[in-house]
Amino acid sequence: MSDSVRIVGILDNAHDTKTFEFQWDEKASPGQFIMVWVPGMEEIPMSLSKTDRIKSITVKKIGKDTQKLHELSLGDPIRIRGPYGKGFDLRKSKNMLLVGGGVGTAAIIPAVKETGADTIIAARTDRDIIMDEVAGRYAKNLWIATDDGSRGFHGNAVQLMREKASENKYEMVLACGPEIMQYHLYNACVELGMDCQLSLERHMKCGAGVCGCCVMDDLRVCKDGPVLTKEQISKIKDFGVSKRDECGRIVKLG
Repeated sequence: MSDSVRIVGILDNAHDTKTFEFQWDEKASPGQFIMVWVPGMEEIPMSLSKTDRIKSITVKKIGKDTQKLHELSLGDPIRIRGPYGKGFDLRKSKNMLLVGGGVGTAAIIPAVKETGADTIIAARTDRDIIMDEVAGRYAKNLWIATDDGSRGFHGNAVQLMREKASENKYEMVLACGPEIMQYHLYNACVELGMDCQLSLERHMKCGAGVCGCCVMDDLRVCKDGPVLTKEQISKIKDFGVSKRDECGRIVKLG
């Protein structure tokens, strides 16, 4: 069953990324997602970048469906259903580091607000960094990394995580971002003896564990995730290697 909500706020995060705010009274936790639809697009999953009464999705324009969302104006209706999935377990550790890569940063922002934990935001360039202002208001420490060195640390999120982990002895890493980033982040956590929770992305049609498009080995990302534990990830052969496309075919990750 979907709900109709209206856009009450639009924020420009970057040259290709916008946040759309709406009032929705359903309870949601950091790391959960919703299914979003407007006429003229396919229904798609979007992580919540706000989980209070005023909630939001943060949309990077990368195709025709996200283009359709970018055309929305204040007051326009959208259809949503959810929230779905398992979010971050913020009770696991009091000494954690949060890591966001690219538009995946949006998914960790509610956890930043709730915990105030040290945070890394990473992107390819300075113009791709999103939500650093809100993270800076809540995080105890905020560090920025860019691949090209145009802002902050010159390097990627995993390199910066290793540096900060050696200085601060974190027990837990929470992250969302490109799978290649999270694959190397997971391996770094294994090497350093740190626990982790990673929010993974797969093609989702139903959001409720029925269609099978988001299956990774014997786990359904929409139902068993999208946030998976270090123990769960250690058993997944597909992680960092392959995924299923919109037709259910297995394709290699580039």
